[in-house]
Amino acid sequence: MDLSRIRNFCIIAHIDHGKSTLADRLLQITHTISDREMQAQVLDTMDLEREKGVTIKASAVRMEYTASDGITYEMNLIDTPGHVDFGYEVSRALLSCEGAILVVDATQGVEAQTLANLYLALEADLELVPVVNKIDLPAALPEDVAEEVEHLIGIDAADVIPISAKMGTNVERILEAVVHRVPPPSSTPGAPLRALVFDSHYDSYKGVIAYVRVFDGILRDRQAIRMMANGVEVEPIELGVFRPGMVPVKELTAGEVGYIATGLKTVRECRVGDTITLASQPAGSPLPGYQMVKPMVFAGFYPSENDDYHLLKEALEKLQLNDASLVFEPETSNALNFGFRCGFLGLFHMEIIQERLEREYDLDIVATAPSVRYEVVHKNTAQVEVIESPADLPDPSIIEEIREPWMHVQIFTPEEYYGVVMELAMKRRGDFTGQEFPAPGRVILKFDIPLAEIIVDFYDKLKSATRGYASMDYDFAGYRASNLVKLEVLVNRQPVDALAMIVHDDDAYNRGQRLVTELRKRIPRQMFEVPIQAAVGKKVISRANVKALRKDVLAKCYGGDITRKRKLLEKQKKGKKRMKMIGNVEVPQEAFMAVLKLSDD
Repeated sequence: MDLSRIRNFCIIAHIDHGKSTLADRLLQITHTISDREMQAQVLDTMDLEREKGVTIKASAVRMEYTASDGITYEMNLIDTPGHVDFGYEVSRALLSCEGAILVVDATQGVEAQTLANLYLALEADLELVPVVNKIDLPAALPEDVAEEVEHLIGIDAADVIPISAKMGTNVERILEAVVHRVPPPSSTPGAPLRALVFDSHYDSYKGVIAYVRVFDGILRDRQAIRMMANGVEVEPIELGVFRPGMVPVKELTAGEVGYIATGLKTVRECRVGDTITLASQPAGSPLPGYQMVKPMVFAGFYPSENDDYHLLKEALEKLQLNDASLVFEPETSNALNFGFRCGFLGLFHMEIIQERLEREYDLDIVATAPSVRYEVVHKNTAQVEVIESPADLPDPSIIEEIREPWMHVQIFTPEEYYGVVMELAMKRRGDFTGQEFPAPGRVILKFDIPLAEIIVDFYDKLKSATRGYASMDYDFAGYRASNLVKLEVLVNRQPVDALAMIVHDDDAYNRGQRLVTELRKRIPRQMFEVPIQAAVGKKVISRANVKALRKDVLAKCYGGDITRKRKLLEKQKKGKKRMKMIGNVEVPQEAFMAVLKLSDD
């Protein structure tokens, strides 16, 4: 197709501002989908995406639109996730586009992810089409929000398009704006093939299916291709485009977005961000990709039945085929036997993976408390060791310092919650670094906070403290040395490695006390007394006992000689002593969940 008639664009917004609904309306207006096939969130194909109302995977679709000038344009839309954990999905989708529709909710205004995605779009040098959505709601303030957008990006408030994606109001104006404002793709005539892989998924019949944007050259059916990162060569099974189902085509030309069914058996051979070129006529240099995604949160996943270990391994391998950001390796635990140490982009990502394992693969899983990646500097050698699990922390005597990851956190909130947000951040060892006032009555508070303090329940606490009005965004700031210690839990004098955690020294006593109190409620009573202890190094900082169940051995002795009763009680005592020596305490799943839900009170 003629390059001047192609438009590649994506939709970026904060979570829940109406991206997927707008994509549905665009598909309807361009008649890409008939009214009979129409359903809400067409591009969200996973059940979890529909239930949670969140886009998790980026997806692409080709539409044809006849503009007011009578010319038919090929419009390639890439729908992106809005949640902070899936920022990597957004960054690579932006590299495949020339323009972006920036959607802002008319009732909420500009929020944290709106800004984060906006900066990504500006870095990628995209042309922006600002849109204010949900103007049909009674609380909508489209003029005020349009002015907020003008302050942010300098685009005249009159050029901000007010729409209602749900009702379809004004949506056609967006397509006209994309045609006239977004530049067509450019390519070097006669240059060898270069196509950027911006996403992939695994199909059991066609192997790895790479979603590509072709920048230079032409790829025809049955031409052998080469992955430039690892040199793997393969003849594709099929080429095609998304309408939004997969429709095979004979060739993909420069400027187009489509898919290549490679037939490869692992996603590792066809990495996202890689450049595809022809095996017979390779390009000299790859396209600028993006950094490999780094997991930030780690947790142990163990099958509740030991026999399911191989099923869990198989399920994780299959999930990894569709989600290149999931990493895992085998590990063992005294309490939970064999399992896997998994790495995730954030807690929401971990929750999604856990739910998919339980639903799609019918597995029952015990997850340990999430932790982050620490750097340990050894005393004599100055060697830096990376620790992903608290159980791997070496002996304190050989540690020079422990460094933990810190994040730059931006919190958007109405001014009335200034004090509440400040208090919450300071409680979590936050350093206040600055503030901005983007619009009357709204403030952006900037902090540096350790990642370990954010991952579990910081977002929930922030939402409840501000009645749901605050939003936050964070990015990696680097590692800093902190006064950290390993808090161990001993049940019946045996350390339970899956309950161990790395905490700040000032917080160790409180955390230990709360943990012991919670476990005492959760661990069932035995025939002997079970001590539960929290310890830092060799020092026990908190202890509670689970009282023994006791059989009434004196039930038959009414009246009579006291020595007989004493004899029976002594016999019982000896039996309990022997039982304690060989006694075994099972730690139930609820105990591991209790660690996650330790409140700040």
